[in-house]
Amino acid sequence: MPARSQGPLAGLVHDAHALQPRTVGLRRRLHRHPELGLRLPLTQAEVLTDLADLPLRLHTGTALSSVIGVIEGERDGPTVLLRGDMDALPLTEQTGLPFASAIEGRMHACGHDTHTAMLASAARLLCDRRSEIAGRVVLMFQPGEEGEHGARHMISEGVLDASGDLPERAYALHISATLPTGTIQTRPGPIMAAADVLRVTVHGQGGHASAPHDTLDPVPAAAAMIGALQTMLTRRVSAMEPAVLTIAHLRAGSTSNVIPETAFLEGTLRTLSDPVRALLREQIEVVCRHTAAAYGCTASVEIEQGYPIVVNDIVEAGRVETVAAEVLGSNRVGPMESPILGAEDFAYVLDQVPGALAFLGGCPPDREPSEAAPNHSSRVVFDEAAMIDGVALYAGLALHACRR
Repeated sequence: MPARSQGPLAGLVHDAHALQPRTVGLRRRLHRHPELGLRLPLTQAEVLTDLADLPLRLHTGTALSSVIGVIEGERDGPTVLLRGDMDALPLTEQTGLPFASAIEGRMHACGHDTHTAMLASAARLLCDRRSEIAGRVVLMFQPGEEGEHGARHMISEGVLDASGDLPERAYALHISATLPTGTIQTRPGPIMAAADVLRVTVHGQGGHASAPHDTLDPVPAAAAMIGALQTMLTRRVSAMEPAVLTIAHLRAGSTSNVIPETAFLEGTLRTLSDPVRALLREQIEVVCRHTAAAYGCTASVEIEQGYPIVVNDIVEAGRVETVAAEVLGSNRVGPMESPILGAEDFAYVLDQVPGALAFLGGCPPDREPSEAAPNHSSRVVFDEAAMIDGVALYAGLALHACRR
């Protein structure tokens, strides 16, 4: 084991190391049998079984297969929430791991299996230290992070009221295969983007491909629309404001000699400020409708509102760095220079509770971070040794925030 800080929380790493066979066992069972969306009955059952012998209160969800655990400290104090998401992705695994997914078209490609296992083992460390806890710790095992708004559903079902008091702080860890194992990165303010889905149907008038002048061809209108949207982005939004608009799905026609009636575009909008998000949602509709009109077509525009911006509290982001340095060693904590434009529904929690999300490095030991398959790849592999650090850090954050 690498050397770590010898501060008052340093014993957490030793105990997390002792729990590593249990942590790995749970992670591999979940990895072998991944589940999608809001309904994760097998995953929920595994979590409940793992926590069954601990002195905590357990609740399960109604609209989703969530698990909430509440650990009561021996003295009064604040409530702290720790989140671990549980759902997988609709990918067919190509890692060749001995515990690879047994289900075609499903894979834990974003590391949520590691999050769940780390949080379950952190619960064990915290239950062993209830005498050191002034307050309560809420464990939020969440389905449906991958586009299903699971955190919002859990909030509506009362996760923030589970202990009887609104949490004063909330934390989540997210493993990354492209960061060195055991390193921690976070930042104050926006850390992940809002994500909206754009769908446009261009309506024209079909006909024979040899006589386009007798039609209203939606295909060139759709092609022009893609370029116009990119130009709009650079002319309506300051270069100092991060924003990405990607059209990733095109569909039109069925053969070479028929001009279709419609063309379809689908893409994603990523933003890091609410004013820019609102401006672009408005301008997308204007550009699409007017571009279609220039070609004699019409456009139906749908913008589905996705996850909000993930905004870390300045104080709590600093606490993550402080605790990580104390628990893992200051050499493990590095600056996160800029946000990433991925999305995370922990945003819903941070909209209501001051807290922070941080990234935990889990690059495979036989790869350089720049060469490792990234999260959401069918080839992604995470270094399970990083889970020792994640377990210790989850527990350390709760203990640091609940001490008097």
